Amino acid sequence: MEVKIKKLHPNAVIPAYAKPGDAGLDLVATSIDDDVYGNIVYGTGLAVEIPEGYVGLLYPRSSNSKTDLYLTNHVGVVDSGYRGELMFKFRPVNGIEDAYIYAVGDRIGQLIIMPYPWITFVETDELSDSDRGEGGFGSTGK
Repeated sequence: MEVKIKKLHPNAVIPAYAKPGDAGLDLVATSIDDDVYGNIVYGTGLAVEIPEGYVGLLYPRSSNSKTDLYLTNHVGVVDSGYRGELMFKFRPVNGIEDAYIYAVGDRIGQLIIMPYPWITFVETDELSDSDRGEGGFGSTGK
């Protein structure tokens, strides 16, 4: 599948799979900023044209566990109509002072592009039975 990508920054790195079989394409930081909410904002210097019927999902990399950061929205959603820069907002776990954070040039996250169905809800008074039923959080006993 081909997806159009545009470099917005001269040092932007076109995403690539690290290994055969990987689902996520690594994204590299080209800028670091902060916002009024105490988040660290990383720019990738890239914009993409996600095809209609697909969504881009931005996830932290597994190496994020080596930092003092967490992705504020946990999974970023890039809709097919969005043409702006791919960015990540991380929050330091215990404040920015003495936090280990990513630097410009580091791989900061990954992009997964997936198809999604167009949903039309049909209101009903009854839902079918299932083994789980209405069991919510922790209902499986694990």
